[in-house]
Amino acid sequence: MFQAPNVFQRATLPPATRESEPRRQAAVTTVDGPAPSPGRPAPVAAAKRRDAYFDNAKYLAIVLVAVAHSWVPVMEGSRAARALYMVTYTFHMPAFIIISGYFSRSFDMSPAKAKRLITGVAVPYVVFETAYTLFRRYAGHEPDAAISLTDPWYLAWFLIALFIWRLTTPLWRSMRYPLTVSLVIACLASVTPGITEHLDLPRVLQFLPFFVLGLQLKPEHFKLVQRREVRLLSLPLFAGALALAYWVAPRLTTDWFLRDFSAQDLDAPWWAGVVMTLILFGCATLLTAGFLSWVPRRHMWFTVLGAGTICGYLLHGFMVKGAEYSGVFDRNDWLISPTGLVLVTVVASTGVTLLCTPPVRRALRCVTEPDMNWAFRRDSAKL
Repeated sequence: MFQAPNVFQRATLPPATRESEPRRQAAVTTVDGPAPSPGRPAPVAAAKRRDAYFDNAKYLAIVLVAVAHSWVPVMEGSRAARALYMVTYTFHMPAFIIISGYFSRSFDMSPAKAKRLITGVAVPYVVFETAYTLFRRYAGHEPDAAISLTDPWYLAWFLIALFIWRLTTPLWRSMRYPLTVSLVIACLASVTPGITEHLDLPRVLQFLPFFVLGLQLKPEHFKLVQRREVRLLSLPLFAGALALAYWVAPRLTTDWFLRDFSAQDLDAPWWAGVVMTLILFGCATLLTAGFLSWVPRRHMWFTVLGAGTICGYLLHGFMVKGAEYSGVFDRNDWLISPTGLVLVTVVASTGVTLLCTPPVRRALRCVTEPDMNWAFRRDSAKL
């Protein structure tokens, strides 16, 4: 927060003018409320106050991500489970990416923002990409698994994608039709089988429109989706999406929802990549709006967990892959049943919830939110 504007620190004025000066100062406000009095610092709590709505949305989205990942080993043979997987995969990561884009609107490559990008995204990527590779090598019995920071595995792709997207934020913010351009890029990526797989570029480019969409959103857009009419419309929307997914489940490969392949890689004509990219973007946007309309606006018991979603996201991969490596799904065929699906859902939801708790966040702060003042010049903020 800042002190009262210097514009009011003028030379001595005639008495009549000086009498009106306090009233003019009293009218000055800041983003967080009334401007502080001269010589008195602004309250710190207002600047650090979190929005319960977005913390709730992030927590619920990360639960859907973890649950959908846990369904993969048990959904084969169940048409209903496959349909649920398709609907969830259509919007759970797009919702998370849209929120990430919304909170990246102010990124401008200033020294402070660049430092935060390094400590909050790049460092966790290096740490967890290394950790996942070692986990594959020893727990997954893949001795050939090599540490490669250019080839993210499993969940680490999101961190490198966020790093790239955020670096390009000033470009998208200055462009006249950013969403259209990003959709064109996504379509081109979906029909280019020769695109390099380094940095998981196909997925980075095909998910790009959701990040750009988040950059374009304003607070009033989120207030719009919170209206009662939107919540009511979301009910038939999700019902229709489930019915459609149930119909196409035996006919459509789930690889389309990963956005990690081109149409040719999936043995489809090139134009199918363009069509599917646009269809999935439209469906994901509508389902995300429906999802956000049901997110509570008030403080809930899980609101505090929204601040630890990075831990829940990065750690639940060890939980899911650990269950696979240990043969839990191979030794228990009954898990591929409605009862098993419910049990897996409950376990995954509980597990990721525990991983988002404040104690876990504090324990991992050294790698997810490192200070690293030793690596940056003390006067970098002034530069």
